[in-house]
Amino acid sequence: MPKLKTNSSAKKGRFKVTGTGKVLASQANKRHNMRKRSLRQLRNQQGTVTLNEVEAKRALSYMPYSIKRRSRVSIETKSA
Repeated sequence: MPKLKTNSSAKKGRFKVTGTGKVLASQANKRHNMRKRSLRQLRNQQGTVTLNEVEAKRALSYMPYSIKRRSRVSIETKSA
């Protein structure tokens, strides 16, 4: 079976898998046009957010060799 390719955007560090298996990503809309945004909006967009289940599943599909993905898949196959 051939090796699976990791998505280029995922290997640049855009996603991070936590110890519990949640997927973190950076907030969107922070790259340009910051002058027109309020300071409150900019403050709220600092840091990272936890992706919801649908987006986390998609992000994990970009990273086929993620440690948490492997452990989760093996747990699901054992219980089935």
